[in-house]
Amino acid sequence: MDSTGTESSTGTGEEKDKAAVGLTKATTARTPAPTPAEAPDIQSHDTFVIKKALSLTAGEYVVSVARPDGSEGVPVAYAREKRLSLRGQVTVYTDASRKSVLAAFKGRDHEVGYMYDVRDASGQSFGSFYEDAGASFLRRTWQVRQPGTMKLTGRERSRAVAFVRFVWEFVPYLEYVPFIWPYRFKYTESGKPLMTVTKKLGLPTRYVLEILAPDIDRRLAIAHTLALDALEVD
Repeated sequence: MDSTGTESSTGTGEEKDKAAVGLTKATTARTPAPTPAEAPDIQSHDTFVIKKALSLTAGEYVVSVARPDGSEGVPVAYAREKRLSLRGQVTVYTDASRKSVLAAFKGRDHEVGYMYDVRDASGQSFGSFYEDAGASFLRRTWQVRQPGTMKLTGRERSRAVAFVRFVWEFVPYLEYVPFIWPYRFKYTESGKPLMTVTKKLGLPTRYVLEILAPDIDRRLAIAHTLALDALEVD
């Protein structure tokens, strides 16, 4: 109450502080933080960027949705390669905490050499891939299988780059040095292009995965792209 008998509209400093705190709480309540359920659905995207970070104990990868300019957008998966594994073993996680498994693969003996089954968190297989040893003599070739859907054949596009990569692996110690020159795999079914994987020039190692068919399981495509790098020196 002021000297004129009217009530003051300014209030004390303490009252102002309480009011500000109340307003902040109310604003926060109206704008909740994103939840894991709001993370992008990878099946709804067609292009991904896979970037590798080297470490002494494991190969670490981050999978992001590609922006229109080809740069890395929102991360949607994280992967770790188990080093010193003779058959190759990679686990893909849904986030950086590595608590939830999106997919995983590990090689097993097969008549074609090593077959890699891609499994979900429950251990259920939803696809596989293997290197076609005969066709890989001149250009590295892979067979990717998605049961009940499609059979893809992926082959390096450039014979010249394929030859350089082949020689690179037989030079002592050079096989453990990242191959920085770009190369590209094209995946087809009955001659129809359905997927491409392009390794970009330079370091750090980066791949761009582009999927041209909506029914290709993105988990399988991502797992296979990781294998192109993780199995390079196995």
